[in-house]
Amino acid sequence: MPVKAQVRGDAQARAVRLGPRSTAALALVSAVGAAAFTWPFLAPPASQLSAHAQDAPWLFAGLLVLLVAVVTATISESGLGPKAVAMLGVLAAAGAALRPVGAGTAGLEPMFFLMVLSGRVLGPGFGYVLGSVTMFASALLTGGVGPWMPFQMVAMGWFTMGAGLLPGPDRLRGRAELLLLALYGFLAAFAYGTVMNLAGWPFMGTLASSIAFDPHAGVPANLARFLAYCLATSLGWDLGRAVVTVVLTLVVGPAVLRALRRATRRAAFEAPVTFDGPEA
Repeated sequence: MPVKAQVRGDAQARAVRLGPRSTAALALVSAVGAAAFTWPFLAPPASQLSAHAQDAPWLFAGLLVLLVAVVTATISESGLGPKAVAMLGVLAAAGAALRPVGAGTAGLEPMFFLMVLSGRVLGPGFGYVLGSVTMFASALLTGGVGPWMPFQMVAMGWFTMGAGLLPGPDRLRGRAELLLLALYGFLAAFAYGTVMNLAGWPFMGTLASSIAFDPHAGVPANLARFLAYCLATSLGWDLGRAVVTVVLTLVVGPAVLRALRRATRRAAFEAPVTFDGPEA
């Protein structure tokens, strides 16, 4: 009795399908990650967390490492097969190799456009794992290992996953899709820089700068300090990252999208098995 395997369109050719456990794990790590980034605005000035402002980022960094490991294991258990692992390794290596190209100079980080296109084609589940693994590999490659690395892994996981959640993956093609991806890359590049500012901002002492986090101040005062901190320290880098992502998406995006979709079809991650009747 012969077996047929067919792939029914790009929309269903996902390397990872998120099941209930994977979705719950992603929701958990995202909630804890959001708390880890925004705790300066959530903790009241009299709380013990604000009293230990210099220790809190280290504690959250250790917690995020464990949670990223849990969500990666959960997604892997949900169906990250050998083909998907091979695809993950290739794309993570490519992204890690692209990161040192601009060395972060003026925000010239070409890896971000690859994460946008990969998340779009391969879906949010694969995108989250790819973003986290790519940032981990690039940190090892560039020597950028520190308490900020788990925050980068979570933020890049969100960045890549968001591209997989964009609407119309089975209908939107051509120029309209490129414009959507370019717009997402532009906005998400600023969002990435903003949340990463939150990871390093509490390390600054109030005596060192008037725009540093003040554990004794209220939310409005700290929010004003944080906005001033973003404008003074990272606006140029975020703009450079956003522009490079848009330009690469529009220029080389069509070729990369075609290559990713062709590889996904040939890999047949989710090829359904159908049984024919006995041959005559």
